[in-house]
Amino acid sequence: MNNRQEAGNSLQEISSCIANVDPNALTVTQAQDIMRQFVQPIEGMEKLTIRQALGRVLAQDIVSPINVPAHDNSAMDGYAFCGDILSTEPQALLEIVGTALAGSGFTGTVTACQCVRIMTGALIPAGCDTVVAQEFTSKIDDSHIQITCPRLQQGDNRRRKGEDLALGTIALSRGKILTPADLGLLASLGIAEVSVQRRLRVAFFSTGDELRSLGETLDAGCVYDSNRYTLYGMLTRLGCEVMDMGVIQDHPQALEAAMRQACENADAIITSGGVSVGDADHTRRLMHSLGDIAFWSLAMRPGRPMAFGKINSMGRSAYIFGLPGNPVAVMVSFYFFARQALLQQMGAKTSPLPLMKVKANAAIKKQPGRTEYQRGIVALRANGEYGVSVTGAQGSGILRSMSEANCIIVLAHEQGMVATDEFVDILLFEGLT
Repeated sequence: MNNRQEAGNSLQEISSCIANVDPNALTVTQAQDIMRQFVQPIEGMEKLTIRQALGRVLAQDIVSPINVPAHDNSAMDGYAFCGDILSTEPQALLEIVGTALAGSGFTGTVTACQCVRIMTGALIPAGCDTVVAQEFTSKIDDSHIQITCPRLQQGDNRRRKGEDLALGTIALSRGKILTPADLGLLASLGIAEVSVQRRLRVAFFSTGDELRSLGETLDAGCVYDSNRYTLYGMLTRLGCEVMDMGVIQDHPQALEAAMRQACENADAIITSGGVSVGDADHTRRLMHSLGDIAFWSLAMRPGRPMAFGKINSMGRSAYIFGLPGNPVAVMVSFYFFARQALLQQMGAKTSPLPLMKVKANAAIKKQPGRTEYQRGIVALRANGEYGVSVTGAQGSGILRSMSEANCIIVLAHEQGMVATDEFVDILLFEGLT
């Protein structure tokens, strides 16, 4: 495993360049900026067939080896002719002198006042530069048609050579996460294999003596660990190679052993629990002793406590994300912090999460001075507009609310109470990696 070991700036150096940074009251934007500047991409790539490359990060620019389309061709079924005649006879009478099919063009000569019956994708015959759609003609007899479209202009309905992609231009840029459309584009260029970034390996574990794994007896005061399953799902959808290390007890030796093992075998580590004020001091001391770590109290709800940085062990290093222990806070912190950083580490081109504005179906309580993420259900109203409602109680331990929701309502740091029918930002779960 080849891990890029770039020194870069320390968290303290990066934080000092961001105005008004208070680690005890960091805004969401400030924390995201620090992560963006601190995280470096991994090295290493592999070559895959295009069918294997779906969802992977492109490691090199794809330069088009051909023109697409390779020749001028028809954009529709109709008749090809020389458009000069339109300047004097917009409803010209044309003689049909042949047929051009996709894959077998017309090889004859086309002169003024003549046309060729042409199918979509067929090469534009010599002497022709315009296509009129079949529905905008009237058939006079078996060998003549008349144009009936008054708005037709010379050059219409002609796909020009290279207008989609010209030979030598970049078809797909490095860092693109390959989509189904990208696979089709690669196939259209005759490209069978591509180089992609190797998969990011992420280790994760939960901490807490009260946690039990599935199959274990649930003693009084204990709960089943759900965080590792939501993390597994989110990391898998992101395209990571995952390493589930289970539940780690709140003991210094056990935690250090787990962190070192994760660091030596993964590119990034995600923990849940153990970062809140009041948690065992050895967690903070341990993280600090292993690397460059910042503990933040974020101005957000849920997910206020968080640790972030990089740890080292046996010549290896890994970024670490210390998330809160409450199930909803884990998911929110992952989507709005860890996800973006992991994509950046994967070498993917990143952009802010795609928010959309919809109207609130009812008033939403909110105090200015922190970013709030509330679980919501967006649906079509009777008037044809979309509206969003909160799922009910918004406690950070109510995982059912995330299962019922189809979006997160994002209430900005400076935003106050939301009135009924006021627009709010939402992040849809559907399509979110």
